[in-house]
Amino acid sequence: MGERADAMLASDNADARTQRASVTAYGIRVASAGIAFFSQIAFARIMGIEQYGIFVLVWVAMIILGALSCLGFQTVIIRFLPQYREKSDFSHMRGILFASRLVVLGASTVIAMLVAAIAWFGRDLFADYYVVPFVMGALAIPMIALCDTLDGTARAQGWTIRALTPSYLVRPMLILALMMAVHFSGGTIDALTGIQCAVAATYVTTVVQLVMITRQVDQTIPTGDASYALPMWTKVALPIFLVEGFFFLLYNADTLMVGALMQPADVAVYFATVKTLALVHFVFFAVKAAIAHRFSALLADGDQSAVAELASRSVMWTFVPSIIMGVIILALGPFLLAMFGAAFTQGYPLLFILVAGVVIRAAIGPAESLLNMAGHQNACALVFGGVLATNVTLNALLIPVFGLTGAATATFLATIVEAFALYQLVYRRIGVRMSVVAVWQQRAR
Repeated sequence: MGERADAMLASDNADARTQRASVTAYGIRVASAGIAFFSQIAFARIMGIEQYGIFVLVWVAMIILGALSCLGFQTVIIRFLPQYREKSDFSHMRGILFASRLVVLGASTVIAMLVAAIAWFGRDLFADYYVVPFVMGALAIPMIALCDTLDGTARAQGWTIRALTPSYLVRPMLILALMMAVHFSGGTIDALTGIQCAVAATYVTTVVQLVMITRQVDQTIPTGDASYALPMWTKVALPIFLVEGFFFLLYNADTLMVGALMQPADVAVYFATVKTLALVHFVFFAVKAAIAHRFSALLADGDQSAVAELASRSVMWTFVPSIIMGVIILALGPFLLAMFGAAFTQGYPLLFILVAGVVIRAAIGPAESLLNMAGHQNACALVFGGVLATNVTLNALLIPVFGLTGAATATFLATIVEAFALYQLVYRRIGVRMSVVAVWQQRAR
């Protein structure tokens, strides 16, 4: 282990750089999870369980809508930018960087206006306490979308820290700071106040990130004319939009369904439980953040054996840490949930179901990243669409009968379907057995 750690830290080969990027990404996500976790504790304690539940549902919805507003261009950048750089095609590099931001800002502004209009003019369809927070939260959608696009730009360059720090460290810290400033100044802290602080923090963070990433990218690309392949980029982006849209909805479907079918207090308990699980989830996200551009570069070179080897490595980088973190979270679960308040400990039994689902998902690694980078985004979109439909259907059937346990069980069952479908798709389309069982069998030979 010592030799492997030394090789990872000291070597300059591609695997070592990817491992360092994964560790860096995971470190940032762990720090983010810590900040978010203690922030949510503070919010729950200050707001009370009802107002906290309203705040959680609205802000989760805004994060999802912001991600969807990118229309897949945040991942198109990761796919094409490394390929253009390999070919020294600076003209198309300049074009995709400008076009992606323009498309994302335009789409996200339209979506924000639609959300605000639906919340305001369709208020009879919602509980009264959701209307104004949703209208206010819609203001953040364009900046959330732009932030995700800038994240993709930095990841395409291999800048892990610059990609993840703004949205995962700076923004949550700024939201917490603003909330605490209002609290200690004697202001009223409710769901609307929380949304206002979140919107302000999002604007400040994204504008600063835009300036920094633009300056750094400009230093790596010589000045000149821009070329646009917008029809091709859009053709690739739309299936990726479906994949990532389905993925975000799938990742948050249980929370949204709890919000639709149960009371804000139930949303608060379920979300606190999910937040407690964040350290396990972030193993997968860390590897995914570091690996996508590597898949893209290897696929461009046509080295099938290198792709298969990297896929196997990414599975182990995902699975083993997920097991370790899952055990730690289960051991500390009662204590962690009690920090939110006594009422939140009822979420502890849910952790066993949710951890099992995360581990099963980790057993196939970042399979959708390989599929997207290999051009199989259409098939991947169909898989995630089917899994999302399965998840929503199971939630609709199980929540009315079993409550929060039904939501966790629905997510667990949908995760099994997702893992099996993605494994089969990677094997049939790319010829790679991307699972921890396949890796173990290969090593045993």
